[in-house]
Amino acid sequence: MITVNLYYKGKNGNARAFAQEMEASGIADSIRAEEGNLRYQYFVPLNDPETVLLIDSWKDQAAIDAHHASPMMRQLAELREKYDLHMTVERFISDEYEADKKFIRN
Repeated sequence: MITVNLYYKGKNGNARAFAQEMEASGIADSIRAEEGNLRYQYFVPLNDPETVLLIDSWKDQAAIDAHHASPMMRQLAELREKYDLHMTVERFISDEYEADKKFIRN
């Protein structure tokens, strides 16, 4: 699994308005329905109300590449421009580490 954390930064509540429009317009649901999408979820950091974190997880790189080639990317780009957002990105590849499991309460 590949997880990408995207931090959308804006001013005057624009990052939150962007995330709300992504949800209300159905774009987020369309992305969630794409082949290989495992998670697409927005969060707001408690100490930074002008930032929205998107946690976006995919089965593999091929799924991400297909997503990047999809019509939703144009819609996303238009909304980013509309809300004048700037982004930083972190990318993680998941692994299963048995020693960590003793610290996780299910």
